[in-house]
Amino acid sequence: MQKTIAFQGIHGAYSEQACREKLPGQRYIPCKSFEELFQQVESGQVDLGMLPVENSVAGSVSDSYDLLARHRLFIIGEHYQRVRHCLLGLPGSRIEEIRSVHSHPQALAQCHHFIKKHGWEKQAVYDTAGAAADLAQRKQPHEAALASALCAELYHLDILGQDIQDSRHNTTRFLVIARESDHPPVEVACKTSLLFEVRNIPAALYKCLGGFATNGINLTRLESRPLPGRHWSYQFYLDFEGHPEDAACELALEEISFFTDSLKILGCYPQTPPTMD
Repeated sequence: MQKTIAFQGIHGAYSEQACREKLPGQRYIPCKSFEELFQQVESGQVDLGMLPVENSVAGSVSDSYDLLARHRLFIIGEHYQRVRHCLLGLPGSRIEEIRSVHSHPQALAQCHHFIKKHGWEKQAVYDTAGAAADLAQRKQPHEAALASALCAELYHLDILGQDIQDSRHNTTRFLVIARESDHPPVEVACKTSLLFEVRNIPAALYKCLGGFATNGINLTRLESRPLPGRHWSYQFYLDFEGHPEDAACELALEEISFFTDSLKILGCYPQTPPTMD
């Protein structure tokens, strides 16, 4: 049965490309904001959500972590999406004719050297896919957009340049979120995500992490975020390699519980190696 998967942005966004690569052949539903994405999943309007949480160049997507704390949804998968920026122009346009390039500020920054080399004017807009859609509507031959190859297909634009980003390994990590948790078997290579608050005692965070070190468990992510309404108080997101029911992981989770005021398993899901090609 075909599933519905929500993503933030309009059709052609890198989030939709992640949906197509991770979960091909499904229905992909655009959302105006991350908040709308969470609401659609939580209400049952869609089956799953595709949520970006970090980029290898730009760092964390803080809104995503804050929404994971506020909503009761679970992580059931991860996906690493290579960000391959394309220079898109109107059909028949040539790169020599371009005078300005439009895209999201991060995309413009990630293609800084290519843009500087050609001496183009940069125009920041709200979305990479939106830049492509606007270009197709405005029909200005001296303008171009930085967006995905999918946008060229959807909005009938020409690709004037491919893989023009400064960093060859520019990659975004996405999480697949759902209303129910779906832990894989213990024998599967897994990653587990936690959300916790530490007690206000000396070395609390150090003690929380000590159980993972003594039990030989690899941590792959640690992120702190402010607690709403509580000045100078923080909650932590932690990813580790392993299954909560594995003996070593059980010991680490038991130890962390002694030093936290709250501990929630956000999800256990099959581990996906980062894309490095």
